[in-house]
Amino acid sequence: MEKLARKDVQALTPYLSARRLGGQGDVWLNANESPFNNEYVVNGNSLNRYSECQPEPLIRAYAEYAGVRPDQVLTSRGADESIELLIRTFCEAGEDSILFCPPTYGMYSISAETFGVARKTVPLTEDWQLNMPEITKQIDGVKLVFVCSPNNPTGNLLNRGDIEALLEMTAGKALVVVDEAYIDFCPEASTVDLLVRYPNLAILRTMSKAFALAGLRCGFTLANTQVIQLMLKVIAPYPVPVPVTEIACQALSEVGLARMKYQVLDLCANRAYLQAGLSMLPGVQVFDGYGNYLLVKFEDAELLFTALWDNGIILRRSPIEGCIRISVGNREECEKTLTFIRQQLA
Repeated sequence: MEKLARKDVQALTPYLSARRLGGQGDVWLNANESPFNNEYVVNGNSLNRYSECQPEPLIRAYAEYAGVRPDQVLTSRGADESIELLIRTFCEAGEDSILFCPPTYGMYSISAETFGVARKTVPLTEDWQLNMPEITKQIDGVKLVFVCSPNNPTGNLLNRGDIEALLEMTAGKALVVVDEAYIDFCPEASTVDLLVRYPNLAILRTMSKAFALAGLRCGFTLANTQVIQLMLKVIAPYPVPVPVTEIACQALSEVGLARMKYQVLDLCANRAYLQAGLSMLPGVQVFDGYGNYLLVKFEDAELLFTALWDNGIILRRSPIEGCIRISVGNREECEKTLTFIRQQLA
């Protein structure tokens, strides 16, 4: 059957999510998930009927939270679907390109490859910022530029001035897509205020991280009305299951938002605990992080990673040489991880 598949798909290396990589243990700090398992009530009414394409209560609730108008919001099955929708909406297969800046989230590349859209890469600078001169050289033929801030896996924020320069450079030619999956941990760094000035800006959001709803698969695109209307032309007829709407609206209620903000403060405190503890160890470099994870460089990262894995502490290998990405869990998980690393490096 493989020969019946498109050649692009035959040659495709799939994105290796945390679940695909597997592992056995009781400390899971490899997928940037929240350790909080909040309770919700689902009434199960009307499951015999299809859901709305864009449920009005959910759109209104997220628009209020994000500080935009409802007509600037599209909800989807996670931010991953938004990536695909943008590529399908704006890129001609075999003609157009996307551009992204590794090291960064792997699904930009895979989604483009899946749809037969060319990929251009401009690696981040040594301090993991946008290489604006090189992007300028590569921008011809590009319809979408994907940037991630806080960036995964490095954890840093991109310079706001560079994002604005990128928006100016691409005006009338391409969309700049700012992936803000982790912005709830540093809301002051959001680019949402730039939507008023730049019609070619689209912002990706998710409820998987700070809202502790990774299993819900609920994401959002924030953009000007014209972009949203174009994306609605290609989205599936019923992308949002009824229980997803019910749970997401509860999470976006006054009580839900207060709980999320409290939990974010707790995770930021645990991140600081991990960063301080790891920084005191010999041969260890901890990079500043603004999401719910830290990128850490070790003298022998592979040996340490394997020891952790074999002892039920599941972290994430990084594409950056010598580095491991550590999600921030609850205090017990952080303490157990830090203690084990201390023992291994002693």
